[in-house]
Amino acid sequence: MPSTDRFIGKVAVVTGGGSGIGRAVTLRLAAEGADVHVLELSMEAGEETASLAHSRGGSVRILPADVADALSVKTAFAALPRLDILVNNAGVAHVGTAVSTLPEDFERLYGINVRGVYHCLHFGIPLMLKHAGGSIVNLASVASKVALPDRFAYGMTKGAVLAMTLSAARDFVGEGIRCNCVCPARVHTPFVDGFLAKNYSGKEAEMFARLSAAQPIGRMGTPEEIASLVAFLCSDEASFITGSAYDIDGGFTLLR
Repeated sequence: MPSTDRFIGKVAVVTGGGSGIGRAVTLRLAAEGADVHVLELSMEAGEETASLAHSRGGSVRILPADVADALSVKTAFAALPRLDILVNNAGVAHVGTAVSTLPEDFERLYGINVRGVYHCLHFGIPLMLKHAGGSIVNLASVASKVALPDRFAYGMTKGAVLAMTLSAARDFVGEGIRCNCVCPARVHTPFVDGFLAKNYSGKEAEMFARLSAAQPIGRMGTPEEIASLVAFLCSDEASFITGSAYDIDGGFTLLR
């Protein structure tokens, strides 16, 4: 993992940093000098991430929070000394069409994937405004731009993330705040392994190969690859970039 000093003196928040992409982003920012605060519902998962970061000399603090709950997020942000970097990563997925998706599933995805991003923008941006701006990166998806089968509610939420990204970028472009999003295709995380074990017991390897082949490059992405792009967008090297949605999808959208 690269180790530079480009985030020394920066305070960062990463939501859902206990596993997968969120963990990789947390470790990457910490390795490059950021003082990272992880908003995480699972304290056990969060502490695992913090332990990994500390073993590599990084600074990570876990703040227990449910991004779907406004008071929980407000309390977490109130504990911050300042805010320079915000990575809205926390999210959940769901398989289903408009017919098969139950109302409670729709509300659950909306609460975490949409309201969660809003809460962090709502309480995070004022902190950035107090200290001459900052950088926001939201985790969207290729589902923000193209229709995926059986991803009705998930696609709805990621489309909203893209729209919120553009809106926040426009509203605060004159106040030193940049806001971008990344749009990954399939990334090999523990979620994928759990999904295959639950839905394709005994056929995990076959389905993993099929899901991997959906990307023209021939494989899924890695959390570390997503973290590299996120770190770049958070850095001063990307100071001329705002309101952009970056595909990181192994060529997935080439076929759409």
